[in-house]
Amino acid sequence: MIFWFSGTGNSLFAAQKIAEAQGEWLISVAAEFDKNDNLFTYRFEEGELLGFVWPVYAWAPPAIVRRFIKKMAIEGRPFAFSVSTCGSDEGRATTMVEKALEAKGLKLGCALTLQMPSNYIVGGDVCAKEEEERLLARAEEKLDAFNRLLAERRSGVFDLLPGKVPALLTGLVNPLFDAFAKSTGRFRATSGCNACGLCESICPVHSITVTDKPAWGKECTQCLACINRCPRHAIEYGKATAKRGRYVHPCLKKNGQPQQPDSGMNRPK
Repeated sequence: MIFWFSGTGNSLFAAQKIAEAQGEWLISVAAEFDKNDNLFTYRFEEGELLGFVWPVYAWAPPAIVRRFIKKMAIEGRPFAFSVSTCGSDEGRATTMVEKALEAKGLKLGCALTLQMPSNYIVGGDVCAKEEEERLLARAEEKLDAFNRLLAERRSGVFDLLPGKVPALLTGLVNPLFDAFAKSTGRFRATSGCNACGLCESICPVHSITVTDKPAWGKECTQCLACINRCPRHAIEYGKATAKRGRYVHPCLKKNGQPQQPDSGMNRPK
């Protein structure tokens, strides 16, 4: 089983590439929280893959991913791995996942961090097209190598991008991000909005409702899917994003909203 969370497709692409190579099911973390039975118990055969693929938000896993791992009840002895995607570096984000699994008696067998084109246009513009293509090509190469490690169940390989002062960034900056940087008050729809409803349908925490225009509730992951994936570029966050580009991974540009397998098929009855 590969559990994934993604706003604009970087982590979804990585999860899909691993799932295809390893013959595994993809399970959306956001969709698991939507299930009526509210069960988070998963059974594994000896050595079966248990993967987590997620983007780095302010040098940590997204809060929704951390909350999901904490809720999980894992039965059996799977081979656990993690893949994170980030615009520059991950701090000690993977260490947070490793410790969360250790609290459940599981060892993180191997992990990979992929530098990908950034979607965080609140903090800066998207990268140039040439750089985007370079990063995506390099990510495919690294995923091919990582898939070979997973096929062999090779433990102890951690290809990460901690960057400078990772403990400070993850330990200090991320709590500030969670506390103060996820407000929905600065989201707005411009006159270009035609109320198509895409932002409402893709919000992982169901914080957006669309009537004449989108309206945001209080909860937000800062995935920025609503801004980046708006087909009319009609959503802004404050003033700065109006002058910046948008980023969506090609896997979503080609396929639109991904169709997910029923995660109930992977859950014990």
